[in-house]
Amino acid sequence: MIAIPYLTALTTYFSYGLLFVFGQVRDFFRKFIDWWSSSNLQGYAPICLGLEDFYIRRLYLRIQDCFNRPIASAPDAWFDVVERFSNDYNKTLKLTTKTSRCLNLGSYNYLGFAASDEYCTPRAIQTLKKYSPSTCSSRVDGGTTVLHNELEKRVASFVGKPAAIVFGMGYVTNSAILPVLMGKGRLIVSDSLNHNSIVNGARGSGASICVFQHNTPSHLEEVLREQIAEGQPRTRRPWKKIIVIVEGIYSMEGELCKLPEIIAICKKYKAYTYLDEAHSIGAVGKTGRGVCELLGVDTADVDIMMGTFTKSFGSCGGYIAGSEELIQYLKYTCPAHLYATSISPPAAEQIISAIKVILGEDGSNRGAQKLARIRENSNFFRSELQKMGFEVLGDNDSPVMPIMLYNPAKIPAFSRECLKQNVAVVTVAFPATPLLLARARICISASHTREDLLKALEVFGRVGDLVGIKYFPAEPKKLQEEERLLKLE
Repeated sequence: MIAIPYLTALTTYFSYGLLFVFGQVRDFFRKFIDWWSSSNLQGYAPICLGLEDFYIRRLYLRIQDCFNRPIASAPDAWFDVVERFSNDYNKTLKLTTKTSRCLNLGSYNYLGFAASDEYCTPRAIQTLKKYSPSTCSSRVDGGTTVLHNELEKRVASFVGKPAAIVFGMGYVTNSAILPVLMGKGRLIVSDSLNHNSIVNGARGSGASICVFQHNTPSHLEEVLREQIAEGQPRTRRPWKKIIVIVEGIYSMEGELCKLPEIIAICKKYKAYTYLDEAHSIGAVGKTGRGVCELLGVDTADVDIMMGTFTKSFGSCGGYIAGSEELIQYLKYTCPAHLYATSISPPAAEQIISAIKVILGEDGSNRGAQKLARIRENSNFFRSELQKMGFEVLGDNDSPVMPIMLYNPAKIPAFSRECLKQNVAVVTVAFPATPLLLARARICISASHTREDLLKALEVFGRVGDLVGIKYFPAEPKKLQEEERLLKLE
């Protein structure tokens, strides 16, 4: 739970209120000034309507230059950001031919595989020449190659499960799998801060949905006990199936899930555990095997393991790993497997090669070095930010570290000032986060050098003072304890 200072909460509410009032006033006068230029067809309702449309027009467009910034190079530690300009107060943005070389603190390039790699890249290029960019078919038709079969075997072995199935898109992995596994008479118990792909997948399943307080095992147990006691709505019959869904690392919080406690509760109440490791697989653990390895959890205790290849492996797609019975069932029933085009062969080869590097099968120790470096970089950067007085969310070892901004005016201010000083950051606001909890989400990579991180800290220090986001200077005792723990590790 984030404790927001009262003054910060008050000024943030006031800022949003002011934006809302000015937006309503502008809309009111616009009805009279621009009525003759209305593009709505006679008799038709506006195609865009409601508070969502208002939010986009009157709040988001003011700062849209801080989002969707195009890049003109691989998302390595440094990349080229294309400059844009607007002649109509940010309603539209036009590209220029100029680029800025910026330090990349926004991409999910945790192990540095997204850039050219001495082992992975030549093999991906060779595969491109042999197989072409796409299979142009679904898996059940002509879209399964020997690479797809090898990839599924390697993923299953890597995460410690009997079998696995891969998909061409990480988001679809959650949103398409849950409707297949769940349905009427089933219960989904989901963490309150789970990813949107889980939320939409759960809604589309037709199952009953309950939410428990973020990363709070005690509340999870209360929800399970209550739901089991009450049973299904109206009929009060026992639930046909209960599944608890959590994430390994929460993408907007940078927190590790309390997996051992959650698994113990699931076993107690006979509920299945669904673990989304999109941001943790490959990024944490001694050998990159995710939160199970990091927290000492036997993967046999996790019923369904989900992950993506877009973060640590420098590719695309996602996977589900579990029992052979589960995977076989998904291959016969999941629309994403039956109807969607299979993952691109060069992308599949990139993942296979990245796993080989992580495991040292390329004949080097680069994989171990990358894992050690991302852990060292993440803990160093987090500690330094806290020393500087920033409010940083998340846990040690997590490469995701949100810096709290709160006020809507500080979202564009922080983003634009960092970009001026050649540091590219990702800012996140409502609806991706609660209204009051706007933040900058920093993603650390193994490809970052110590000099890169020191430059970022120097820039953040100046911008943090200018924008006024150093909310909580760290307590000396807490910092000493963290430094002691880091030295022991």
